[in-house]
Amino acid sequence: MESALMITVLLIVMIITGLLAVLLKEILASVILFSAFSFFAVLIYLVMGSPDVAFTEAIIGIVATTFFMVTLTQIRKEDPD
Repeated sequence: MESALMITVLLIVMIITGLLAVLLKEILASVILFSAFSFFAVLIYLVMGSPDVAFTEAIIGIVATTFFMVTLTQIRKEDPD
């Protein structure tokens, strides 16, 4: 029963985080929220008893966040504003 409640809370937080990541106009904030979304997905997979899937999601989340941050840095260097 406790795990079902925890999964429900994490899913609600994931939905809110995902919506905010999509709706925010600031790109850096969206990237940070995407990272948080991935972290909550990892927690859900761990609660459900799938550490292998959680590990894979963590690696993909780290690589994607790093890629987004490097790309964002490059875009800001090229933009004179």
